[in-house]
Amino acid sequence: MREKENLTQLGSKSTEYSMNYAPDVLERFSNKHPDNDYFVKFNCPEFTSLCPITGQPDFATVIISYVPDEYLVESKSLKLYLFSFRNHGDFHEDVVNIIMKDLIKLLDPKYIEVWGKFLPRGGLSIDPYCNYGKAGTKWEQIAADRLASHDLYPERVDNR
Repeated sequence: MREKENLTQLGSKSTEYSMNYAPDVLERFSNKHPDNDYFVKFNCPEFTSLCPITGQPDFATVIISYVPDEYLVESKSLKLYLFSFRNHGDFHEDVVNIIMKDLIKLLDPKYIEVWGKFLPRGGLSIDPYCNYGKAGTKWEQIAADRLASHDLYPERVDNR
């Protein structure tokens, strides 16, 4: 975890892309509005990882939404972090949970959700969703409610 004064990725002219899972590239900075509840949403339509059994690539759109508390994730570091999954082998369900847990560790957000919309392989797409609300706050109940009602009206999937 790196604080604002130590941001190393933003503005760097010599960006290094890790070919292996690299949670240490994530950086954070202070939230100027911790008293406001607001969502920050990232869409990564070119996410890739590897099947841990076959080694074949999996492609997805990964959507990360969170309500910050004291910190926000620096976006370039998030891009580099997500890129680091390119050669990482894990099941779809594991990937979204790993992303969420790494961001919880970095940010300690009020609320966070991660949704992976993976392209079909073998005629089947997998769309894992996970979320978390900070214990002892209203966000704990919001997380439970959002999980319970998640995908009540699923999108129509033709062929992504």
